[in-house]
Amino acid sequence: MTPVGAFISGCSGPVLSPAERDFFARANPWGLILFKRNCETPDQLKALTGAFRAAVGRRNAPVFIDQEGGRVQRLGPPSNAWRRYPAARAYGEAFNASALQGLRAARNVGRLMAEDLVAAGITANCVPVLDVPQPDAHEIVGNRAYSDRIEAIMALARAHAAGFADGGVLPVVKHIPGHGRARADSHLELPVVDASRAELEAFDFPPFAAMADAPMAMTAHVVYTALDKTAPATLSKKVISSVIRGQIGFRGLLMTDDLSMKALSGSYAEKTQRALAAGCDVVLHCNGDMAQMEEVAAAAGVLKGKSLARAKEALKAARKPQPFDRKQALKDLAAVLPA
Repeated sequence: MTPVGAFISGCSGPVLSPAERDFFARANPWGLILFKRNCETPDQLKALTGAFRAAVGRRNAPVFIDQEGGRVQRLGPPSNAWRRYPAARAYGEAFNASALQGLRAARNVGRLMAEDLVAAGITANCVPVLDVPQPDAHEIVGNRAYSDRIEAIMALARAHAAGFADGGVLPVVKHIPGHGRARADSHLELPVVDASRAELEAFDFPPFAAMADAPMAMTAHVVYTALDKTAPATLSKKVISSVIRGQIGFRGLLMTDDLSMKALSGSYAEKTQRALAAGCDVVLHCNGDMAQMEEVAAAAGVLKGKSLARAKEALKAARKPQPFDRKQALKDLAAVLPA
């Protein structure tokens, strides 16, 4: 069997090109991640995910997506092939009115969303967002956060993730150890957070500690000066060892956020090597640029040791879709959708 690459790759469009098929067969990335550019119809998407798995020769190769709802929804408007879903804050607002109804909606709507994903061959969703937003932070998190209250985030994230898991979709918690204080969009520049370690421990880390049993987590491209003044969490051995694996206690597979985001500097080989050396298990490259994909693949090498073990354990966490009350789930969705 061909060794599996320690990276997750994107692709350029709705159909794999011959060059992409060849690349996936040679480089054998652990997984694929999809964006709106890749998603046109359910049948097209199922064919795309099937083509990827055929190329790598692994029926259980994970396929990821960012299907949060709201403004981060890869399957949905303007296409009418998929339902519209609310941003996470809608569950928080429902929770404020009735904790029971908010939690039920988060779980049931997650289960509905999982049905869409599994039908298209998607098996992992980069949800829940566990960031605790601060009033002076950049709006990049905003209503993607369930609430500004730690206890509500913990409860709703657990319920939402359970809905996906019940539907056969693995959750990926993000952005560990917390993006809620960032005053810049890490897609465009490197955020620097100057909060004290005590503040981070009190407000930012607890939601991640509450879900330390999640199968996978995605790092934050954020510098926390109280933890490491020289490197963002993604590239910091101090943060990954001391905080993510240590204080937070996360033991699952740790992936980077997208290496093509402008928060990270250097060549793709340098970013890949630094992230893996810092303690990330796999790197994530999303934009579908073939030259960059080749560079990442060459630098990432293959999954081995503890990282390979974590990757295998993550996939073992997948469940067969469980029965659910569709009628109630659709009512819950209607209740939390904005007008």
